[in-house]
Amino acid sequence: MKAQGLAVGWAVVWLVLAAGVLAGCQKPAAPEKREAAAQTPAPQGPEKLVVAIGDSLFAGYGLRPEQAYPVRLQAALRARGINARVVNAGVSGDTTADGLARLAFTLGSQPRTPDLVLISLGGNDLLRGLPPEQARANLDAMLAELGRRKVPVVLMGMLAPPNMGKDYVRRFDAIYPALAEKHDAALISFFLHGVITRAELRLPDRIHPTAQGVEAMVEETEGVVAAVTH
Repeated sequence: MKAQGLAVGWAVVWLVLAAGVLAGCQKPAAPEKREAAAQTPAPQGPEKLVVAIGDSLFAGYGLRPEQAYPVRLQAALRARGINARVVNAGVSGDTTADGLARLAFTLGSQPRTPDLVLISLGGNDLLRGLPPEQARANLDAMLAELGRRKVPVVLMGMLAPPNMGKDYVRRFDAIYPALAEKHDAALISFFLHGVITRAELRLPDRIHPTAQGVEAMVEETEGVVAAVTH
């Protein structure tokens, strides 16, 4: 689990979820190549320090370091003219408890207080069948600490697969919108939405994104991050 983050067995039930819960969602457009550097606006203003703390979906499991989501998000923000530097603090296999345990260290290792923190945690809690209340408490504590430091947050949401049972799904899926509202955080409802129904954008484990899949995830989310970064 620590080596892989989200596992193959869990990916199978995600396909069931994609066919049901996400069936009514609009299919995202295929990722397009970024404009050439000469056609994009030069980044303006002071540097925006963004810290991405999460699991394998940030760490870039199965990809080269430069293909990981935080790196590609930085490129997308800079293409929008935002002078962003996105620090990849993703660790494959991390649960919400792991993220909470290293939050203070991660923040303290930065040259200054971040302008924004991205959180992508919870998938490994699901895989291990940990109580949703535990994940909620850990994320709540992270958001509370960031609130005390006056650091804005974008929370990357997850959805529980249906094989966890209706009660578990109900309790888990409520975590992200409830905490986003409580802490006034921006919310991405389902971080994997851009790739979960598209096999060509996923690695052979059927859950982690390919390099092209990461680009699709960036296109799905960069607008929300850009709005908060500004």
